[in-house]
Amino acid sequence: MDLGQPQLTPRQEAILVRVVEEYVETGEPVGSKTVVERTGLEVSSSTVRYELAQLEEFGFLSHPHTSAGRVPTDLGYRFFVDRVIESVEPRPSDAELTLDLSQLKSEVDSALQVTTDALAEMTHLLALVSAPPLQTTAVRRVEVIVLQPQLVLVVVITAAGGVMKQLFSFAEPVDPGLAEWASEYLNERISGLQLGARLLRDRFENTELSSRERDFLAELRPAFTDVLEPGDQALYVGGTAGLLGEFRAEDLGGYRRLLEVLEQRAALLGLMRASLMSKRAFVRLGSEFEDPELARVSLVGAPYGLQHRNLGTVSLLGPVRMDYVKAVDAVRSAARELSRFVEELYED
Repeated sequence: MDLGQPQLTPRQEAILVRVVEEYVETGEPVGSKTVVERTGLEVSSSTVRYELAQLEEFGFLSHPHTSAGRVPTDLGYRFFVDRVIESVEPRPSDAELTLDLSQLKSEVDSALQVTTDALAEMTHLLALVSAPPLQTTAVRRVEVIVLQPQLVLVVVITAAGGVMKQLFSFAEPVDPGLAEWASEYLNERISGLQLGARLLRDRFENTELSSRERDFLAELRPAFTDVLEPGDQALYVGGTAGLLGEFRAEDLGGYRRLLEVLEQRAALLGLMRASLMSKRAFVRLGSEFEDPELARVSLVGAPYGLQHRNLGTVSLLGPVRMDYVKAVDAVRSAARELSRFVEELYED
């Protein structure tokens, strides 16, 4: 329990959980009679009314109208997420989301898009999947191609299926034999290895090479060093249209703001970045975002990648009143399948 939160009794916890579940399901304030009927607690309605009042006083519930029942606050949702969902171990056999990425081989883009579409279709929420940064994977193959006498194309293909192309112009015609040698040398010396500053220095400044060979490689080196520069990750988005049906009328302001954020890839990646430091699923509630206009939006996510390194994030964005159990199970399942997929590529 956080130091700033009161310690709840087991009965209060059970009532709070039921209120959250009922409100997520119906969207209507939850009264004491409903709680008694749905919790199975052998207590009177008056006792439940007292506990609801206590939970409201503690800040876990709010009372929208004088005669209405209670609805969860963000603090109530946070309790529900932390205590009921995050404490539950992943259940692969019970996961609702089924993904078969085995037929996609090394087609990372296709795997990420399939995952995004499946998440959006199952949850009717906005699905976001960030791709692994290009610099995190090993080089599979290098091609040095003379397109014109003074124009050379360098193609770097990564083990994860990423392709980087860069053109180089030379003042003098390039010897096709030199370009062919460069392809063979680079494939022999860096294929299967993850790019790094030391690796590039050792391979491109090899003293066993002739000055002509070193000079030519020096011209091509930016095709490899540029990969090491931090850049924007590719982001796959699905379910924008379906999300509209999940927002209530009073929440549409948050939906409009979310559409604006969708146009800013850096902002979306910023929302998801917290998961790259975690090995487990996470939830960020609206009030926890820096942007106050996203107060009615929540993000549920999970990182995927290798055993020792996260590579990207699988996330769902939707209204604060969402089915968190279903959303967490979905992102866990998707992240688990993507992790299996990329492990085969990155560990080859």
